[in-house]
Amino acid sequence: MLCISLTACSLASSGNEQESEEDVPASSQKESEQNDADKEGQSSSPEETEQTPADEEKDTASEKTEKDKVLDDGTVEVGEPESLQVVVNKRRKLPEDYTPEDLTVPNVPFYFTEDHPKKQLRKEAARALEKLFDAAEQDGIDLVAASGYRSYDRQKRIYERNVEVYGKEETDTFSAQPGTSEHQTGLAMDVTSAQVAFKLEQSFGETNEGEWLADHAHEHGFIIRYREGAKEITGYMYEPWHLRYVGKDISTDVHEQAVTLEEFFGLYPSDE
Repeated sequence: MLCISLTACSLASSGNEQESEEDVPASSQKESEQNDADKEGQSSSPEETEQTPADEEKDTASEKTEKDKVLDDGTVEVGEPESLQVVVNKRRKLPEDYTPEDLTVPNVPFYFTEDHPKKQLRKEAARALEKLFDAAEQDGIDLVAASGYRSYDRQKRIYERNVEVYGKEETDTFSAQPGTSEHQTGLAMDVTSAQVAFKLEQSFGETNEGEWLADHAHEHGFIIRYREGAKEITGYMYEPWHLRYVGKDISTDVHEQAVTLEEFFGLYPSDE
């Protein structure tokens, strides 16, 4: 879920990135910590009986849960990981060997210049992100991409390092265990801006860029995946920087209803 830390990074940063330097977002620090260590993060029924496109997509997503597989530990392996509406969380895992087949690099600014798999998104999400960045620029908003696709193995390394540094309990509030990260779907991108020194922190939500995303991301098929005050449902703290592509119809409904993806599809933790 979480991308590399941007705590000490800027657009001028250069050099090869080391896996050991994957970090947590600054906002995941305990309030007492002041160190500078780098860290790595029901569709409304219409009045008419005719279904809207979003209703149809929602029904389809619900049907796809029939292909899910309950594992020995009680978690669920999703049956259709390639779905644009796949719900991945602490209880719903992607297959370990799942890699999207249509990964590509969106033409948007990143905080780093070197080639890296984390620049990638699935094709439809990448094109949508380009349109979102273009719209933001037209409104005087300067967004910078930070981290997109992340493989199972890379997520495993990040998670294990975070556990070593912060302990499992704290790590589980901001970092996904391998197989449970949305970044593995190729449909998520973390973004940031100069107003927060290119960090990933909750104060981003109070910046011009963060407020713009909250108001306009849905117009381009994205949602703010980890909403404020929804940790008991999503399993993660508020992440105003984490964009998840689901398509315009569903993103609009999720935005207008002010719900999480779990609530929208009826996949509450207690139901898993």
